[in-house]
Amino acid sequence: MGFTVTEIQPTPNPNASKFMLDRPVSEQPISFLRPSDGASHPLARRLFAVQGISSLLLLGNFITVNKSPEARWSDVSRQVKRALAAFDPDRV
Repeated sequence: MGFTVTEIQPTPNPNASKFMLDRPVSEQPISFLRPSDGASHPLARRLFAVQGISSLLLLGNFITVNKSPEARWSDVSRQVKRALAAFDPDRV
């Protein structure tokens, strides 16, 4: 069962947004500072497949997504929502 994004919150960094989820994604903070760091984590791997994502932080019921400066939030947000909704931990 995928995750539902309930809200997207801006951060002081214009290239980072906080995606609030309908349930917890991680009890402990997990940071992926570059795509290669997330290669063995199924959800991070799926999110890094979204063009423009540069790093991730998973904690509690949110994921902070950092994008490259040239990526557009409208594109990244739409694809992140789609990737989260389609994520099935039982089929990784």
